[in-house]
Amino acid sequence: MNFIIWLIVGGLVGWVASIVMRTNGQQGLLLNVVVGIVGAFVAGIVLTPLLGIATINQNNFSLPGLLVSLVGAIILLAVVSLFSRRGYRRR
Repeated sequence: MNFIIWLIVGGLVGWVASIVMRTNGQQGLLLNVVVGIVGAFVAGIVLTPLLGIATINQNNFSLPGLLVSLVGAIILLAVVSLFSRRGYRRR
């Protein structure tokens, strides 16, 4: 049951991050879930040591955990956007 909640919350976090980064029209449901979960993983590596707040990947479904996961997903989308724009300029 926890796995299903993790997927749903990851999808919501990825969806909100895609709205913030204005990539919502380019992403589907599956990519939102992936962005939310991988973004929480990024937050676990980068932000958890700094802030001491666990992410949704560490079974922390509290508001601070969701916010840290959201920031990680936004960071992930920003990095992907940066590299994808750079690739288009080289052509």
